[in-house]
Amino acid sequence: QVHLVESGGGLVQAGGSLRLSCAASGRSLSRNDMAWYRQRPGKDREFVATINYNSFSRVYADSVKGRFAISRDNTKNTVSLQMNSLKPEDTAIYYCHAQLGPQQGVWGQGTQVTVSS
Repeated sequence: QVHLVESGGGLVQAGGSLRLSCAASGRSLSRNDMAWYRQRPGKDREFVATINYNSFSRVYADSVKGRFAISRDNTKNTVSLQMNSLKPEDTAIYYCHAQLGPQQGVWGQGTQVTVSS
């Protein structure tokens, strides 16, 4: 059974940076696409960024393009999200997601990011 644990969230001032990490356990995810999503207060969960299994393809939501960078280390079974130039509207719970199959995925428990103005 795959288990994902996010870390790195916290409180930061607008314009600052944070790096989120997601550690997977239970099996190697080196052949699986990974993604970050977020849920802002009062909003539905939304897509942030995704990276394919070999890091050749990375896709970002328009709202974070140019500010966030997704990466992965298959040797450590981790995926990260570097977040720069943070804005108050980036305040959200950030979730890691692993695509295990066409209709199967697993979520982490989330990590809170709060950006103060």
